[in-house]
Amino acid sequence: MVRGKTEMRRIENSTSRQVTFSKRRNGLLKKAFELSVLCDAEVGLIVFSPRGKLYEFASSSMQKTIERYKQRAKDMCGNGRATDPLNLEQWKLDAEALAKKTEVLEISKRKLMGEDLESCSVEELRKLEDQLEQSLSKIRRRKNSLLSEQVEELKEKEKILLEENSLLQKQYSRLLSSASCKEAVIPQEENEHSKEVETELYIGWPERGRNQQLMNSKGEESVIDSDVQTRGKL
Repeated sequence: MVRGKTEMRRIENSTSRQVTFSKRRNGLLKKAFELSVLCDAEVGLIVFSPRGKLYEFASSSMQKTIERYKQRAKDMCGNGRATDPLNLEQWKLDAEALAKKTEVLEISKRKLMGEDLESCSVEELRKLEDQLEQSLSKIRRRKNSLLSEQVEELKEKEKILLEENSLLQKQYSRLLSSASCKEAVIPQEENEHSKEVETELYIGWPERGRNQQLMNSKGEESVIDSDVQTRGKL
């Protein structure tokens, strides 16, 4: 859940104010300790609660840190008094120069945008035209360079896609050839099986075929008996 932005004003509820003070105080002390350890900095922190209770943290000695701060502040105040007029004068000069540069740049910007051209002479207008032509040529070169890079990227993508398409076509052709081989083997096996089955079939009704075979066998036996009897008479 996103926490809302805390409004920076005094907390009216005393209980909430005390809880917030405890949390923020602990966090501040923790950050001071981390800063002293991670960055090897000399840190001194002093906090007084609303009731006047003192909380402090010092990476070395609080007294030494305070003395060091006093000495540093004294040195800075002494250097500031000695160099204050010179610094002010230099700052004024720098500010005036920056203001003039800013004004010139604003005027040049308006002219390049086609504004406030009434006061320009023919020479100034010619210079503006040359500047615009140079800017346009740079912009066109940059645009053409970007378009060329995009075309090269598209060509590379096209090449990759063509290679992938060729690979897929080869795989598809292999699948088709393997499928056709399987279809050619299966009918051959079925034909061999059908031939074996056909050798076991009789033409006509099964019972009629058997009776015909029995009659033929009986007829042959009767012929053989008559031949035997004839030979016995002779």
